[in-house]
Amino acid sequence: MSRAEDIFQKLIYFGEEAIDEFIINSQSEELFLDFKQADSLGKNGNSLHKDDRRNLAKCISGFGNSEGGVVVWGVVCSRNIEIGDVARAKVKVQNVHRFLSWLENAISGCTIPSHNKVRNHIISVDENGAGFVATYIPKSELAPLMTTVGNTFYIRSGSNNVPAPYSVLAGMFGRRPQAEIDLLITDKNLEILDNKESDILYPSSIDCPPDKFIKISFAIRGNNQSNVIARELYLSCTTSSDGGEYNKVRFLNYNQMDTIAGIEGQLNIITRPELRVPPRSTVRFATVEIILSPYIDEDFLLDGVIGADATAPRNFRIYIPKNRLRSFVAKAIREDADNILLLNEFFGEFIAGDL
Repeated sequence: MSRAEDIFQKLIYFGEEAIDEFIINSQSEELFLDFKQADSLGKNGNSLHKDDRRNLAKCISGFGNSEGGVVVWGVVCSRNIEIGDVARAKVKVQNVHRFLSWLENAISGCTIPSHNKVRNHIISVDENGAGFVATYIPKSELAPLMTTVGNTFYIRSGSNNVPAPYSVLAGMFGRRPQAEIDLLITDKNLEILDNKESDILYPSSIDCPPDKFIKISFAIRGNNQSNVIARELYLSCTTSSDGGEYNKVRFLNYNQMDTIAGIEGQLNIITRPELRVPPRSTVRFATVEIILSPYIDEDFLLDGVIGADATAPRNFRIYIPKNRLRSFVAKAIREDADNILLLNEFFGEFIAGDL
């Protein structure tokens, strides 16, 4: 996860508390973070105030032509001689939902070419409809981006968006677009299996094997969201803890890839050199089967990452504390268990990452 994504996720998760922390700690504007006070009050028409539109355009160009960043709308800054502009106070955006709509409508017209990966999120809303908005601007595949206001190419330098020098601009025109691989979890399934009937997992020679166990399976796929060909796609998974001695994690259906030896409980695979993944297409990495018994004595933890040559990796993690894992398995093996609800609980609460 990039620094800009990390800031954006923190704002989403902690809400206004994150903004309060910025102010308490005198957080300075920096390479990945900018604070803006919104001027759009609805008195000058039904769109963004010209100053907000100009600031938005500069930020999209500056962050998009650099390594990405986040704009927090509703925070005023003051000048600190030693560290620059720092967050000083909250000045909430009036009618924040309307302001969000204006932002969304303005984005495509702020730069040439337009940056279609910009995302906005309302941080909080009070009883009067005022609040804060975070705008996440990732690094653009289509850089360089020129603002439509002033026809200028910006890059991020320290805490400012500055016009790009000629040498930097020339290099940006020569930069090849990079592939972007999104992580997809598909083919989700949950089964309740009877060990006495199947005897496929725990031989009867084992003392007191569990009568029933659950099997959760899913496929890990990579989707090439970019407009260029992706090469050397990879997947690495490590099971640090499987919950107990009767539990297992299996990796299947990766025979079309090259494997790289790793430690026990780890899978490292990469596509063969001749394989090329076209834009907007999907490749299947592997199927994962997680076998869980009622005998739980430790947490469950599986970490994974996918990516491709010259792309940002996508991380995911399945973490289940042992007490919650015991409860989940107990619910699953009941005769009246609803497998659909259990699957939603598993993938909604226990898996996290760049999904």
